[in-house]
Amino acid sequence: MGGARDVGWVAAGLVLAAGACYCFYKLTRGRRRGGRQLRLRPSRSAEDLTSGSYDDTLNAEQVQKLLYLLESTEDPVIIERALVTLGNNAAFSANQIVIRELGGIPIVGSKINNPNQSIKEKALNALNNLSVNVENQIKIKVYVSQVCEDVIAGPLNSAVQLAGLRLLTNMTVTNDHQDMLSSYITDLFHVLVTGNGSTKVQVLKLLLNLSENPAMTDRLLDAQVDSSFLSLLDGHVPKEILLRALTLLQNITNCLNEEHRLAAQPTFPEGSLFSLLYGKECAQKMKALVHHHDADVKEKILSAAEFKQ
Repeated sequence: MGGARDVGWVAAGLVLAAGACYCFYKLTRGRRRGGRQLRLRPSRSAEDLTSGSYDDTLNAEQVQKLLYLLESTEDPVIIERALVTLGNNAAFSANQIVIRELGGIPIVGSKINNPNQSIKEKALNALNNLSVNVENQIKIKVYVSQVCEDVIAGPLNSAVQLAGLRLLTNMTVTNDHQDMLSSYITDLFHVLVTGNGSTKVQVLKLLLNLSENPAMTDRLLDAQVDSSFLSLLDGHVPKEILLRALTLLQNITNCLNEEHRLAAQPTFPEGSLFSLLYGKECAQKMKALVHHHDADVKEKILSAAEFKQ
């Protein structure tokens, strides 16, 4: 009997030792390459991944879960959280590719039709991050016209309007898709002159992209623009707005000069941007800015020496 009891205790000891070794094995497997310790957590559901406390970069399987969740749920809270998580992860170049290859761009893009303004904003933000990838832009361009319509018709200075403007700015960094905005230029100038400071800055960033492309010069100059646009050239205007407005004028003039068109006195309709930029009031404002207190503004004026006065 004593021998059997001893054998039993030995067997129990071996089981406990094996269990301890297994636990140690699981712990040591939870290390990334380079020796960094992974957080030990249970397998995350798609809804868990939308938690604000989840700050890891998603892998392809987790991205796929989130995309399925976006397609299958009607809960606005979950939709918004999923878009935020995808948008944050789309800031990483590797995930920009993963999301595209998993068919995620149309899924995210469909949410810009959502009547919930917060969901629409988060979808635009996610598309904005995805649009940094040039290949993604090919798929995102199908939404450009709708985003333009929403920017123009939506609430002025709203988060949705700013998110749309940021996306359009990213989509026009290269010349590839700029022509899609041609019919909206007059309306964009209206948003520029009526919007607040943040809106003005964002519209100017977009217009600056267009102004660097000679193929867009006539379309810019032909736009009907309210005379209040010239108030952007007043000396008291915030520097971040004033410098961009001056750069816009300089870019357009440079494009005309490169084609030797300014000397030929091109014709544009009354009330167009051309009639404002090359009129007497604009020339007076430019002369006054020579005495501006800010050195950067003065330098910009001096560098625009060929601007027609």
